Amino acid sequence: MATIDQLKTNLISKISSISNKDYLTALDKLISNSIAANSSPLTESQEAMLKMSQEDFDKGLTISQDAMMKRNLEWLNEK
Repeated sequence: MATIDQLKTNLISKISSISNKDYLTALDKLISNSIAANSSPLTESQEAMLKMSQEDFDKGLTISQDAMMKRNLEWLNEK
C-alpha cells in the first residue's frame, strides 16, 4: 500500500500532465469542496476567545515572544 507521500507525489505528477483547462477546473473545485467539507466551523466559545484576543492585541496588551521567553526564564530562575 502506498504511503501518503507517495500518493501525493503520484497525484502531483498526474495533475502536471493534464492540459485540459475544464478538467483542471473541475478537479480544483472537487479538491476545494473536499477541504471545505472537512473543516469544521468555530464554536461560539472559540469565536469569543478569538474576539477577546483581537481586543487585547488592539489595546496593546500583548508582548513579544522574546519578552515572554525572558519573563519565563526569570520566573524559572526564581524557583
